[in-house]
Amino acid sequence: MPHLALDKAFCQQLEKLEKHVRNGVFDAWEKFERLTLDQLFKDPGLKLEALKGARDRQIRTIRITQGYRGVVLAPETGDTFVLLRVGPHDEATEWAVRQKATINAVTGAVELREITTLEELAPAYERIAPAEEQRLFAKVSDGQMAALGIDAATLAQARVLTSLEQLDVFGRFFPPDQYKVLEHLALGASVEETWQEVVVPALADAASTEPVDTSDYATAIAHTRTRIAVVTDADELRDILDKPFAAWRIFLHPAQHKVAYRPSYSGPAQVSGGPGTGKSVVALHRVRHLLRHLRDGDRILLTTFTNALVDSLGEGLALLVDDPDLRDRVDVMTVDAFAGRVVNTSRRPISGYEETARWEQAAEATGFTGTPQFLAQEYKHVVLAQDIRSREEYERCERRGRGSALPVSARPLVWRTTEEFTRRLAEDGLRTYLGTCVEAAGLLTEQGPAYRHVVVDEAQDLHPAQWRMLRAAAPRRPDDLFIAGDPHQRIYDNRVSLKSLGIHVAGRSTKLRQNYRSTQEILSWATGLLLGRPYAELADSGRHDTLVGYSSALHGSGPRVHAAESEEAELDALVEQVGEWVRGGAAYGEIGICARFNKTCEKVTHRLTKARIPAGRVRAGAARSDDAVNVGTMHTFKGLEYRYTAVVGVNDAALPNPSAITPEDVDRLQHEADLAAERCLLFVACTRARDGLYVSWTGRPSPFLVEAGCGVD
Repeated sequence: MPHLALDKAFCQQLEKLEKHVRNGVFDAWEKFERLTLDQLFKDPGLKLEALKGARDRQIRTIRITQGYRGVVLAPETGDTFVLLRVGPHDEATEWAVRQKATINAVTGAVELREITTLEELAPAYERIAPAEEQRLFAKVSDGQMAALGIDAATLAQARVLTSLEQLDVFGRFFPPDQYKVLEHLALGASVEETWQEVVVPALADAASTEPVDTSDYATAIAHTRTRIAVVTDADELRDILDKPFAAWRIFLHPAQHKVAYRPSYSGPAQVSGGPGTGKSVVALHRVRHLLRHLRDGDRILLTTFTNALVDSLGEGLALLVDDPDLRDRVDVMTVDAFAGRVVNTSRRPISGYEETARWEQAAEATGFTGTPQFLAQEYKHVVLAQDIRSREEYERCERRGRGSALPVSARPLVWRTTEEFTRRLAEDGLRTYLGTCVEAAGLLTEQGPAYRHVVVDEAQDLHPAQWRMLRAAAPRRPDDLFIAGDPHQRIYDNRVSLKSLGIHVAGRSTKLRQNYRSTQEILSWATGLLLGRPYAELADSGRHDTLVGYSSALHGSGPRVHAAESEEAELDALVEQVGEWVRGGAAYGEIGICARFNKTCEKVTHRLTKARIPAGRVRAGAARSDDAVNVGTMHTFKGLEYRYTAVVGVNDAALPNPSAITPEDVDRLQHEADLAAERCLLFVACTRARDGLYVSWTGRPSPFLVEAGCGVD
């Protein structure tokens, strides 16, 4: 019986296709399910056509609607076809004739390349290439290349390259897995490291250790689970077409699937990776797996750092777990909300500004002459971080991570000031968020765990006091804690050793390396921001410094930067950019605009509305609108993603934000940590983008942009 499988690249198009085109895809799929092969080729409505001038006779097109065609791989063996792409008739046909499908001789996976463009590029680069020993892959033999899955055609084209920039030009037309191998080698990885980091994960798809038959497409399609999914249920396909997010269910990468659906971990488990690598996806799938084995009365806590992320996780869980009774056994909330529930107090939590004022009052009462900022950080990074409960403990402790001197003789006064601060809060019916976590951890330790499993997303931003509470929230048994996070996205100054808190993940830790959100061009640009040097320079400085292995198979245009002469001019340019995205087919809800400050967000919202562009603020507890441009702060955008993202107001007065930076003469280490957090914040904001990124400023650009050479003169 024939089937029409779905290629991952097609699913990535779904959000751009209109409803009637999606319906056409469903109708075409149904024909493959009910007709014989002979009937399919003869069906006048489907028009399964060979293409004149096609480089691969296995690449054909089918009718989707009156003006749209689908490009399919129609192999000569087997009866499973693969839908590769859908587009307007002429555009789809032009793309199809330039493609060639092959089977990787090492991994056994189906690969696709734009062979016509590659053959056009190679001779031109060959003419300008220097001697062979000066070329990019001169030190890697043909045999080593073949062992890594580089076929003869790709090898011939790779041999003419002399730089990473040239590889990047070719990369968007190479088969993605072969490009990833070449990129690893070009960035300095050894053949052995490339085998382990790139080829071995790809081999997870292979169901047999027999030699690969490069003509057996039926077997290859069945084994290419990272890119091709055979959907045989009409309801499942309709769900994917109506809710593209649901494609998670079928396109979980083997590396992700292995982590999420491992039957059991003997203790806490951790998954890390850069933005867009699917950490949150894996966390949600882990919840789904745990729900299937949950005993009566047991519950799961799914927790994260911000309310916006709670909303996003809740939406994802609803799409991933259909059974409402099962979903009701999962509590989705912030860590601070969980602490408040455990303590069950009416005391109001104070804001950061209130806390500063309270430290000033406590210092005045005790005669402490230092700054309230010093006291707040000492309380957070020493007293609460080390769970210090007495003056004697404080006087003996090592003030790890603090760059400000504090003689032992001065510690009693600091401790008295801390006691004065907490006493006054209690008298006034107030509390700090972290203080509540300390109290909650104590109650959970006394009363016993509240959940069978705890799953933590965006774990890098949690404080030791929060970790102690989460550790106490689940029993020390297999599958107690599942942790997802990325240290490169740490936007709050919390430095934690999980081991020191009794959370041991050794042997149960996995790093995800493949980005599924942003294009390689956006990732490379943003990496330069994070590390403070141009990406081209980073690529020559050593593998680990470049975050090698963290890459995307997606390619597109690079970020666009704009220096405006005035704030009004910056807003006008933003309106024009949003209009350009909309005219290009983007829905309003696919566009996100973020800034460092709330006041900038308000100006953006007002200006867009004035231009008759629907815009709404992204706030905790409020559903994201599909019918309006989403506007929010950089902190609010953490964990979210958009087809197009604009980051505005990136000037030297905003990033780094002076009020968020501890003066270097007060505490050198804290000063460096604050700068790193601000740098991470900009990195996180820019990596919310999938297809396009726009960055603008007025006046002098942020020094982060200048250091990275991100289009700034």
